[in-house]
Amino acid sequence: MFLDHFSLLLHPFAENPPVDWLLRDENTDRVLAGLKFFQQQGAMALIIGQTGLGKSSLLRLFLHDLPHNRYHTLYLHLSALNANAFLRLMVTKLGEKPQMGKDRMLLQILERIQQNDKCTLFVIDEAHLLEPKTLVDLRVLISSIDETLSLKIILCGQEKLSQTLKRSSHADLLHRISLQFSLHPMTKDKTAAYIDYRIVKAGGQKKNLRARGQKPHPRLYRRGAPTGQ
Repeated sequence: MFLDHFSLLLHPFAENPPVDWLLRDENTDRVLAGLKFFQQQGAMALIIGQTGLGKSSLLRLFLHDLPHNRYHTLYLHLSALNANAFLRLMVTKLGEKPQMGKDRMLLQILERIQQNDKCTLFVIDEAHLLEPKTLVDLRVLISSIDETLSLKIILCGQEKLSQTLKRSSHADLLHRISLQFSLHPMTKDKTAAYIDYRIVKAGGQKKNLRARGQKPHPRLYRRGAPTGQ
């Protein structure tokens, strides 16, 4: 009924839309350009933004354009696991059976990355949920980079992560982060453009919601940012 009423073929704000539905504006292109540079320079990148600001969409756009013949990408989002469980997850994602003990698992990860003929890229979403011990383990891994070990890590999370990394205990890890991005809410005009863009992608006509006297439901927004971006 909803789709018929607004003459839509698909739901314009569905979860996990096709990549070509993700709106790209000057801010998105700026961050993607920075991540493009990160492909060539640097070992760690940090993306900060509150819920609903498009962090996951940004990652999808970046990973979609990544040359898969040069990068072995591993997406990790179970960030609330304890440190040992998170290491086991990393080892498993690399196709190995986790051994007993943290030191052995760290060696497993490094040895498997060294065997890979591509650059290994860990993308860690919801990284603000990581335990402090996990951040220490990531510092150990990233500190092991040399000419025989090609590894990059992207941390993506909420503002809490930025504050955590400023603690003296994580100074070495923060020093390794070569690029940092902060996402901000859309302006009113950009929000309207986003809605129009999604409506057109869903088969409707531009501004057809407003033409029918409808206003976007407030649950579409969180501090000015459309959810499901």
